[in-house]
Amino acid sequence: MKSITLDEVIPSAEYDRQREEFRRRIIALKQRRRLSIGPLITLVFENRETLQFQIQEMVRVEQIVDPAKVQEELDVYNALLPAVGELSATLLIEITDEAKMKEWLDGFMGLDHGQKVAIVAGHERVFGEFEGGHSHETKISAVHFVRFRPTASMKAAFANLRQPVSMTVQHGDYRAEAPVSGSMREEWLLDLAG
Repeated sequence: MKSITLDEVIPSAEYDRQREEFRRRIIALKQRRRLSIGPLITLVFENRETLQFQIQEMVRVEQIVDPAKVQEELDVYNALLPAVGELSATLLIEITDEAKMKEWLDGFMGLDHGQKVAIVAGHERVFGEFEGGHSHETKISAVHFVRFRPTASMKAAFANLRQPVSMTVQHGDYRAEAPVSGSMREEWLLDLAG
């Protein structure tokens, strides 16, 4: 997927004028690209539009005007764009009960190591590859970035709505599976094409 460039970042004053429309469009897009796997794990599959929105919001909130600082944000978010033939997602561990947050997060220690989160199509399974740096021996973040590289036959299964496609999480006591909708599969096929 083509990187987002500095000239594509909307100046703050102009962004403020069109922010509500931009937000409305991205919220609708993210609904198509969001998948809950069980009660505590959600993946949001990223593309240029979702990441440009995050950049715009970061520039707005942090009031970044220096082009070099804006470029730093671009560099961070462009690294999250999926390459041709891959899907990328933000994985959220969604724990809202403050009293149980540490206990639940501790239960997810190691989620980002090994073969725990997968896309399943037919008899094939491709496991997510997590970006490093979001956990260590005693602590895990509630937000992760993960990439998937489906095979050619899996891509064909995504296009065939008669063939079931699902996502799974199998980590410790947390075992969940969710079917992947036709609209999500359409988004995936667009991403995989680059």
